[in-house]
Amino acid sequence: MAPERQQQNGGGTELGRFLRARRTQITPAEVGFTPGTGVRRTPGLRREEVAALAGVSIDYYTRLERGRETRPSLAVVEALARALKLDEDEQRHLRDLAIRAAHHPPVPPAAPSRTVSPKVKLLLENLRPSPAYVTSRTLDLLAANPGALALYAGIEEWPLRQRNLARYLFLHPQARDLYADWSTQIRGCVARLRALAGTDPDAPDLANLIGELLLKSPDFAKLWDRYDVARAGHAQKPKTFHHPQVGEITLAFQGMQLEGTPGHRLGIYVAEPGTPDHDAMILLDMAAPHAGAHPAAGKART
Repeated sequence: MAPERQQQNGGGTELGRFLRARRTQITPAEVGFTPGTGVRRTPGLRREEVAALAGVSIDYYTRLERGRETRPSLAVVEALARALKLDEDEQRHLRDLAIRAAHHPPVPPAAPSRTVSPKVKLLLENLRPSPAYVTSRTLDLLAANPGALALYAGIEEWPLRQRNLARYLFLHPQARDLYADWSTQIRGCVARLRALAGTDPDAPDLANLIGELLLKSPDFAKLWDRYDVARAGHAQKPKTFHHPQVGEITLAFQGMQLEGTPGHRLGIYVAEPGTPDHDAMILLDMAAPHAGAHPAAGKART
């Protein structure tokens, strides 16, 4: 299987694939159309219905979906966004795809650096006992303090280069039981990777990860085909874990971009002092296997 399965789905451009995926997930009733009496062979909206809603010809819209038209105007892009009822992330994604389709970048970008600076590693250590970690734009776990390593139960069994939060969610045997809302977590994970793949599909770090997950995880493949998109950094909701060592633990989460890095993000879990969740967080920090040997820990406490 090729690294990017979406390249096999009917040809065309990423812009066309996104439009096609979005229209199949909107019912006629959602946009004010009265369903006919016959059986609809097309899930969601037909091409002619989207064209009518956006105020463009069916021929023009068909060429957009099939990749024969690659330079829609901003007015057309905005009209399509309204017709397809796209949310803020999806609208931005559609604009990015339209720009990319018009320019056709000639050279695939190099994989971003995985290097985490010593001062960021020191920051992770100073945040203990709060679990804290650094991920790449594709969710590679580049560095983590002991509590974060212990929180993702079993991930320490994987080699450093294999540790990736998307790979963990879909392929690690403990992940489904660890997350109280595993199905919500995997949807958000795929939507984030979809947003990145739409505008940077040839990046080797991304293509290799997506190819692996498409091959090994039917859950990932099903969600990938939906083409939901979301940007990192919106929902900072508390997360509940059913942890094999400390039981149920609910932690507030904050993620943020690290300046001066190629898309690296810092993630931190916190709990109110004096609460059972905070006590469990301390236990995680203390129980982390081989904490001192982890590259993020520096000189671990003894």
